[in-house]
Amino acid sequence: MPQNNAKPLELTGSMQFELEASSPGADGKPALPRFRMVAYTGVPMRVAGWRHPVVVDLAGLAIPSQSRPIRFGHDAGSGVGHTDSIRVEGGQLVASGIVSRDTAAAKEVVASSKNGFPWQASIGAGVEEFEFVKENQSVMVNGRSYTGPVNVVRKATLGEISFVDLGADAQTSASVQAKREKQEMDGIDNGGVAVTTDTTTASATTAPLDTAAAAIRANALAETSRIAAIRRICDGKYDGIEALAIRDGWDATRCELEVLRASRPKAPSVPAIHVPDNSLSGTILEAACMLTARLGDVEKCYDEQTLEQASRRFRGGIGLQELLLEAAWANGYTGRNFRDSRSVLRFAFARQGFAFARDIEAGFSTIDIGGILSSVTNKFLLEGFFSVERTWRNICAVRNVSDFKTVTSYRLIGADTYEMVQPGGELKHGTLGNESYSNKADTFGLMLSIDRRDIINDDLGAITTVPRKLGRGSGLKINDVFWTKFLDNAAFFTAGNKNYIAGADTALSIDGLTKCETTFMDQVDSDGKPIGVMPQILLVPTALSAIGTQLFKSLEIRDTTANTKFPVANPHQGKFRSEVSRYLSNTKYTGNSAKAWYLLADPADLPVIEVAFLNGQESPTIETAEADFNVLGIQMRGYHDFGVALQDLRGGVKSKGEA
Repeated sequence: MPQNNAKPLELTGSMQFELEASSPGADGKPALPRFRMVAYTGVPMRVAGWRHPVVVDLAGLAIPSQSRPIRFGHDAGSGVGHTDSIRVEGGQLVASGIVSRDTAAAKEVVASSKNGFPWQASIGAGVEEFEFVKENQSVMVNGRSYTGPVNVVRKATLGEISFVDLGADAQTSASVQAKREKQEMDGIDNGGVAVTTDTTTASATTAPLDTAAAAIRANALAETSRIAAIRRICDGKYDGIEALAIRDGWDATRCELEVLRASRPKAPSVPAIHVPDNSLSGTILEAACMLTARLGDVEKCYDEQTLEQASRRFRGGIGLQELLLEAAWANGYTGRNFRDSRSVLRFAFARQGFAFARDIEAGFSTIDIGGILSSVTNKFLLEGFFSVERTWRNICAVRNVSDFKTVTSYRLIGADTYEMVQPGGELKHGTLGNESYSNKADTFGLMLSIDRRDIINDDLGAITTVPRKLGRGSGLKINDVFWTKFLDNAAFFTAGNKNYIAGADTALSIDGLTKCETTFMDQVDSDGKPIGVMPQILLVPTALSAIGTQLFKSLEIRDTTANTKFPVANPHQGKFRSEVSRYLSNTKYTGNSAKAWYLLADPADLPVIEVAFLNGQESPTIETAEADFNVLGIQMRGYHDFGVALQDLRGGVKSKGEA
């Protein structure tokens, strides 16, 4: 896979070098020497900083311009000349140009070439993209196939070309062939460097070198010896040390010391150890409480990691003391046990007004035990709330109110039907009649406490039992208020309102249900027109539960007595959903009856009764706090804001079920 890389690359290859002194110019001065070199042969090279050999894909080498600087040893301060031609020929990078710089380095290159020094060439390129070929894999580059491991530079930009005395490819070489006027010496083949010049130029280059040139040669020789010593010490076994030593200018002594250190026996490798995250959070404590209390569907409330941490940290379950201590420690408590229970509770609940509260605000990571307990207890509160009868919810309308004021709703009467639109497109207005219905929410609540004995006994069940009781209490209270209002209906269901029937023929049966259905469907609005709403719900006490279910589900009802014969077919099968409530026949409520039953409309269409909830909150709320000073323990309070009121008398019919 190609990779982006921004580091420079220096690759060294063999050079064919020609110096030519042209005829003097118009000003009488001799022309500058020219050179020709093979800057890169296209083969893999050992390059400092790269662990494996590097080969440049010449097809991806960008040449910004034909004029590139020629330097000595990639040193910007040791210029030699510039190129006037760079091209790729036969899988090699070939450059030619002019020795145009008047520097000691330029003189050194010309003089040493004349003396037969085997210069090599090195390209300086910026790598933009390279590909690493793994071991035993092959790649085709520059018309040749190479086997990994090898780095293939797919994109690079040529910066400069340098003369070097020792390149990365030890097998390359260069030789010199000097030419004078009318005199020729045999050149050395095998990719050598050829130098040609006239008598004037030869005479100039054979002059004694100045001190700077001598210094360059001495430095080059010292560098060559240093690199050779480093490679001999590393012996191809420590590529990283070798590359670092060459790049940073280490001497042989330091390199040998680093190799010695690297060659020492290493301690046996130890498998990587995963250190789990043991940090404690409020969510983990909350999950631990749920697991200990065996709450159903706990997996839906917390993610897998949270449940795993809670299970691992509290393997045997968490106790109430441990829960409070963990919260207290997170809030700065320094004690190690529950002996000072008052302090533990103060820190756990982090009540304002205590000295430690300032420390918490100054930077302690706190855990809100009140929030944890409220979250835990709320789930068990809902279990208790939903554990009681909820028939009321299936037969009532629900209203959302924003405060405790009385709210009034109105029902369209009179001209509430569509009228034909006359030419001109004017629509007639409907009218709001005088039929109005009111309701209001009140607050119902209870406070319970977990006392000091429960905490000392480390009874976590206390924080699950108490909220269940509060939830159940709320559910029972809403049932009590609802059915008290519903059954106190002597003035609501009357014969005068045409929503009440009585007599022996009103007992729950096929005939009795038929009579009640007829009464419901014969109801009219204030204009004397049918209300247009169909009955949907059959509400019965527990004594009539069986017959109510039969009338809803059975295809036929048989009576085998001699005097009574019912048709086999049940005409009411599937018509009216049966709802059963034990409150209808309970003697504690005014208007109770074990024989009376009701046929009601869908509450979404025409409700007989309505329940209003403050801010739409249908379930109770529970809050937890440290108990007051005169009480040792934890207080929990539950409250519910709702109200119940009868609504539209046309929404149902009551059948007495007896004479």
